[in-house]
Amino acid sequence: MLNDIKGNSVSSTGPKQAIYESLAEVAQALGHAHRLELLEHLAQGERSVEELSSRTGLTFANTSRHLQILRRARLVETERRGKHILYRLAGEAEIVALINALGRVGERNVAEIDRVKADYFLALDALEPVSRADLLSRLQDGLVTLLDVRPEDEFAAGHLPGALGIPLAELEHRLSELPQDREVIAYCRGPYCILSFEAVAALRARGYLVRRLEDGYPEWKAAGLPIETSA
Repeated sequence: MLNDIKGNSVSSTGPKQAIYESLAEVAQALGHAHRLELLEHLAQGERSVEELSSRTGLTFANTSRHLQILRRARLVETERRGKHILYRLAGEAEIVALINALGRVGERNVAEIDRVKADYFLALDALEPVSRADLLSRLQDGLVTLLDVRPEDEFAAGHLPGALGIPLAELEHRLSELPQDREVIAYCRGPYCILSFEAVAALRARGYLVRRLEDGYPEWKAAGLPIETSA
């Protein structure tokens, strides 16, 4: 009987170790700032290597190398479309949740993250952001103008219902599209996307009542909430 217990104990460590080794491969794939940024861009929609290289400022070769690491860890998947290979998240909701969990642990445990948030993010907007539940309620009551400040192609691929799409670079020249008698809720790519922070600071300086959404489009979509696309 004792031998059986010992045998079962020894054999049970094999599967567990195999799982931990596989999880470690996923963690290693996440362990680079460029790869986290690539995942953020892919959370907005599928992209080619060329597009991702342009958006991140990485060389084509470097972008491709990082994507292959993510692909081996099954964090992204590919589809050939004509001459291009398009990348997308493999398990969108789970990967968005994983990145957000990593952010929460980092904010709690890494002093440098708190310093950067205080020196840059909170310097632009220290007000408490609007939660998804609160935004849903306000949208149903027709109390706010929802502003998406991501690039046009990201807005077209998917956005929150009823959102007005004005890329941050065009905001100053399109202020007439924003009513000044309603609160504006701005959002962008996620909790560390600086676009919405800069939009809030710019609009508040011009007298608008404006706040940020607590995260961004990927988290909204991953939560199973409705989205819209543009032609």
